[in-house]
Amino acid sequence: MGKPTCVGPVAQGVEDKTKPRHHPSGFAWSCPLARRASKRVVGGGDLGRALPVASWERHKMDDKSIFSHRALECTLEELCRGCKKQVKFTRDVVTKNGSIVKKEVTQAIMVNPGWRKGHKVTLDGMGDERPGCLPADAVFTVAEKKHSTFKRVGDDLVLKAKVPLVSALTGWSFSFRLLSGKKVSCSFDDEVICPGYEKVIKGEGMPIAEQRGARGDLRVKLEIVFPEQLTDEQRAGLAQILKDCT
Repeated sequence: MGKPTCVGPVAQGVEDKTKPRHHPSGFAWSCPLARRASKRVVGGGDLGRALPVASWERHKMDDKSIFSHRALECTLEELCRGCKKQVKFTRDVVTKNGSIVKKEVTQAIMVNPGWRKGHKVTLDGMGDERPGCLPADAVFTVAEKKHSTFKRVGDDLVLKAKVPLVSALTGWSFSFRLLSGKKVSCSFDDEVICPGYEKVIKGEGMPIAEQRGARGDLRVKLEIVFPEQLTDEQRAGLAQILKDCT
């Protein structure tokens, strides 16, 4: 603290807080600390730290509004091949006079091959605006649309197919197209298809986003369709044919 500065005799009476503080000797004194700039305490990460008024105003402008969360719906084909999606959404915008209005905007999002459900994409500063704050970020979360043929399990694809009992016993083949458009054929001519049968085709699943060029597997699960009823003659014939099978 600096040395007291003599100002003059002090009159008796009610203390005037707008005047310099008084020394017990009867002289008024002032201190350099009393002449410091006005300060305010800012909460959050600066809790308890005093900032000059000008710095406080700048700090206030550094705060962002709450994130705006939206769903980014993608088909398995889009997540397999990658694509560019145009997303349209409404955000709050602050006008010049300080009022808040709704504004519809369109933004492009590049979807990378292999993205999974739950992956988040952030558009910096494209969320809602609030007076005195920077615009919030718009956060989009990837959601997978249900596919008619495939089901995704991690980086693998699962395909379920129904096989008639006679084909399961005597041989069966079928073909289908992958998400990439590639045609694949599966043949089961030299084997008996049992209940719960699963065939794994390596490297024909989803791309792995974190590993360039790597892919998951395709798992083909076969469900055997049994006849609902048989005649006595059919039963006898099957019994004769299968009696020596193990």
